[in-house]
Amino acid sequence: MPFLIENELAESSAIISKLDPAQIEAIADAIITSVQKGGKVILFGNGGSAADAMHLAAELSGRYRMERPAIDGIALTSLSSISGIGNDYGYRHVFVRQLEACLRPGDVVIGLSTSGKSENVLLAIEFAMEHGAVTAAFTGSGGNLKDLVDLPLTVPSISTPRIQEAYICAGHIICGLVERGLYGHKAVFVDRDDTIVKDVPYCSRPEDLHLFPGAARSIRRLNDAGYLVILVTNQSGIGRGYFTEEMLHRIHDKLGADLAAEGARLDAIYYCPHHPDDECDCRKPALGMIEKAVAEWDIDLRRSYVIGDGNNDMTMGQSVGCKVFKVTEERNFNDAVDALLKND
Repeated sequence: MPFLIENELAESSAIISKLDPAQIEAIADAIITSVQKGGKVILFGNGGSAADAMHLAAELSGRYRMERPAIDGIALTSLSSISGIGNDYGYRHVFVRQLEACLRPGDVVIGLSTSGKSENVLLAIEFAMEHGAVTAAFTGSGGNLKDLVDLPLTVPSISTPRIQEAYICAGHIICGLVERGLYGHKAVFVDRDDTIVKDVPYCSRPEDLHLFPGAARSIRRLNDAGYLVILVTNQSGIGRGYFTEEMLHRIHDKLGADLAAEGARLDAIYYCPHHPDDECDCRKPALGMIEKAVAEWDIDLRRSYVIGDGNNDMTMGQSVGCKVFKVTEERNFNDAVDALLKND
């Protein structure tokens, strides 16, 4: 019965789309801060929530998307511990007792309860708060767990399957943010024309492209400071038929050679070839180029910058949370790099 399937898919996507990005970001930030200080992430829940806790702990201790050092994430799901503690102390204490053994001040403790009423989860959260942990919850709109913790992730639903589906979506996003925040690359996204090279309208020949004085040295300084330097440029001359993508590659080959002659490099080049009327998703200030760069280079946008001469560059950078420097007649690219590295 396809309509039943379609209804469930629509209901699930509608619930997930209502998750609060600020709640997701706050939990990721807390985990990053804790791990940077030697802390860990402890997750627990009952039934399906226990499985979700194990899943997310595995994404941290193993990997989500990046090759990186292990992140200390544990799930309190040992069958021996749960059955033994339940037998000796009662099921309401199965998580508190384990926290007594492993919790340290500054750890992030995440309780999962679709109802928000699970007594053993509530008791464990109270214990964690009393012992210096940062507490978070994955829960639905019912119960009082969401009101007890420092950082709630509240799924706007009372349907158990919908809540659990949202858990994993949000949990995966958190794992990605944590990976990038701890081990992602910092980058400087650089515009091309009138930023690092003199603007030649619809430049169509390699010999017409010339770096501004000092631009190569400034890019080398960014290379040496550990930044990826990524060119992001609108090139509607292709869409307008003024030159081909092959010619653009030749122009950028010359740019790369000119930089290499002074010991500098661009780590990647992204360009939009479309006509402005094409309504593409990559022409600045749209985010297509920067989104692709983030995915391909594991970039932490909050430690990254955009340098450009246009309002579109500034809008793009601000939209993704980068710091921005606008090149003007009074402050050229080299001045922007000086300011960036001074604040690094």
